[in-house]
Amino acid sequence: MKEQKKSYLTKGFTLIELLVVISIIGILATIVMVSLNTARAKARDARRISDIRQVQLALQMYYDASGSYPAALSTLTPTYLSAVPLDPDGTNSYQYCVSATKGYHLGTKVAGLEALPNTALNSDADAAAADCATSGFAGTDPVYDVTP
Repeated sequence: MKEQKKSYLTKGFTLIELLVVISIIGILATIVMVSLNTARAKARDARRISDIRQVQLALQMYYDASGSYPAALSTLTPTYLSAVPLDPDGTNSYQYCVSATKGYHLGTKVAGLEALPNTALNSDADAAAADCATSGFAGTDPVYDVTP
């Protein structure tokens, strides 16, 4: 029988091959992270719009029961809402003001929606400055703003 020679030069990967593979994995990871950040911004915007609609429904139920809109959103708890929702960033509350002309304006925080352009902004109310001048409500885009 012939004895096979052990060749240590052909086993494993070279340093250059490993660096190429690591750099390809890094590029792919970067692309995935950028895509995830865009998806996260869209998800936060969808939650903002959903929260606004939930509070809008509670405001309508309050109006049906009392004949007027509340001065503050905190009045809706615990009868109409278990808790007033916060913006998905966890620190800001939604904007609200009672308007003599429209009934009320309810909207996202001043910074508004993140993923722009957003088709929801095409059908929102866009509060005029005179409607909520005393409260500092900024109802123009990119703020998502609704009225009754």
